[in-house]
Amino acid sequence: MKSQFTYWKESDGRFLGHLNEYPDHWTQGEDLDDLKEHLRDLHREFSSGDLPGIKKVGEIQVG
Repeated sequence: MKSQFTYWKESDGRFLGHLNEYPDHWTQGEDLDDLKEHLRDLHREFSSGDLPGIKKVGEIQVG
């Protein structure tokens, strides 16, 4: 299974990012590999469906 994510490097050298499915929930890492590990943890936690209030991005057919 794959999940897309968005990330950027801050001026202090840390990496910030979020899973594209959950754009309101950012995490950070010391480097890109560390960030990816934190993103995997978020995915496991959020995809369990047990947490209330987690916003997701969906798609619908409109025409």
